[in-house]
Amino acid sequence: MKDFHGKVAVVTGAGSGIGRALALELAQAGAKLAISDWDPEGLTETELLCKRLGADLHAEVLDVRDRAAVHAYADAVAAHFGAVNLVVNNAGITIFGTIEESPYEDIEKVIDVDFWGVVHGTKAFLPHLIASGDGHVVNVSSIFGLFSVPTQSSYHAAKFAVRGFTESLRQEMLVAGHPVGVTCVHPGGIKTNIVNNASASNAGDVSGLQRLFDDVLTRTSPESAAQTILKGVKARRAKVLIGADAVAVDLLVRVLGSAYQRPFAAVAKRLTSSLKASA
Repeated sequence: MKDFHGKVAVVTGAGSGIGRALALELAQAGAKLAISDWDPEGLTETELLCKRLGADLHAEVLDVRDRAAVHAYADAVAAHFGAVNLVVNNAGITIFGTIEESPYEDIEKVIDVDFWGVVHGTKAFLPHLIASGDGHVVNVSSIFGLFSVPTQSSYHAAKFAVRGFTESLRQEMLVAGHPVGVTCVHPGGIKTNIVNNASASNAGDVSGLQRLFDDVLTRTSPESAAQTILKGVKARRAKVLIGADAVAVDLLVRVLGSAYQRPFAAVAKRLTSSLKASA
């Protein structure tokens, strides 16, 4: 897929962040768009921005946890446009909390959105992508699909699962000879609302963590992330790292192996103590 003009592109989680940036980049490239989000207000804003760019658009409020709804959505998009060429499974959430203090409900919620949302979107759209003769699946994992830190166990579980699921899918498409490219994306710190919208399992104050992410850890804009993803699609890359932090961590983990966990835990402990002291 060297050109997005006239192609039908589906983006979940398009109400903000990387999803919105992708929708706008694709609209500027002349793609036909199917965008969704579970936030009606955010989705409407993205819809208006895309329409200003002249996009041929289908927008729908969608909960990616709902398997039947996602399959119905896929069929509706295919019927509306006549084909589907690109699917970006981007929707995601996070909840802070240690494994000890996290209720099952919080873990299930993150897994349902971040992993099962990807599975639902992939399976629902895959027959349409194969039929298009020029299909591509982009599943958004995370830098947290490459290594782990405390208080993000459910998010890590989902994002590592997305990575494994996507890498397996790519091999299956190669074995079957299907005309479908597959890319797994690992964004580093991106200036999105995912942390600002996050809660904590212990009902604790996460404002300090939010400031840490905003001021220190998020160095890449959603627009830059979207451009990098689409370049990866054009190049049919299996793995796309976004941001210098993602590149550095990927290299570090491959060099150190599991030995990375002790120094990372020490850093996390110091940060936690610093945040408590400044609260």
